[in-house]
Amino acid sequence: MSKSLKNQQLSRSKIELFIDCPRCFHAEVALGLPRVPSLPFTLNMAVDQLFKNEFDHYRNIAEAHPLFATVGLDAIPYRHPEFNTWRTNAKGVRWTDPKTGWSLQGAVDDLWQGADGRLYVADYKATSKLSDITVESLHPSYRRQAEVYQFLLRRQDLVVSDTAWFVYANGIKTADRFDNHLRFSTVLVPHVGNDDWVLETFRRAVEVASSAASPSAQPGCPWCEFVNKRGALKVETHSDPELA
Repeated sequence: MSKSLKNQQLSRSKIELFIDCPRCFHAEVALGLPRVPSLPFTLNMAVDQLFKNEFDHYRNIAEAHPLFATVGLDAIPYRHPEFNTWRTNAKGVRWTDPKTGWSLQGAVDDLWQGADGRLYVADYKATSKLSDITVESLHPSYRRQAEVYQFLLRRQDLVVSDTAWFVYANGIKTADRFDNHLRFSTVLVPHVGNDDWVLETFRRAVEVASSAASPSAQPGCPWCEFVNKRGALKVETHSDPELA
């Protein structure tokens, strides 16, 4: 039994896994059989931490980050007694569904407060592309990530804007040399979210996690294809008496 099933809780990333492949989601949450983890993106994690340090500076002095002026955003980094808890992976923003008894949680990167009092969800991203980072190039999973956070924060009785912001650092690869320095071009990219899908999807995920039956393999899921091929190989191997 996985920790998620035992504690009756799902994280934002588990919801994304459910959307990606219900079978893999069931295997991980109900059976405790996760996908093989990918290698950590340590450079991205470093950028994330540096962004947190930088925005915390402006939070502590209650001033707008200079990037806000580039998009005409009248806001300052938000201060709240629970903020450090909300951005801690093991805790995050948490809400318990009265219908299912399960909880949903997600750790935000940042929150900004506009002049009108509304809160903006903010998330840090790092990449290295020759093309510019635009609203159109935002990955669908990033959009859903912001919308889950908006859903959770609204259930803390907070007034949350539909607009979320991505602080996107794009690594520059056109320099003549390295010289122990990575240079970035950082932009703010908005996303107008809609969290209407979150509750229904969460409850469907809880239903699947609580079921003894595993869903069918998701078409196009490389993990399901790998498992199916591995199973077929075992059948072929044991069916040949010369190889038994």
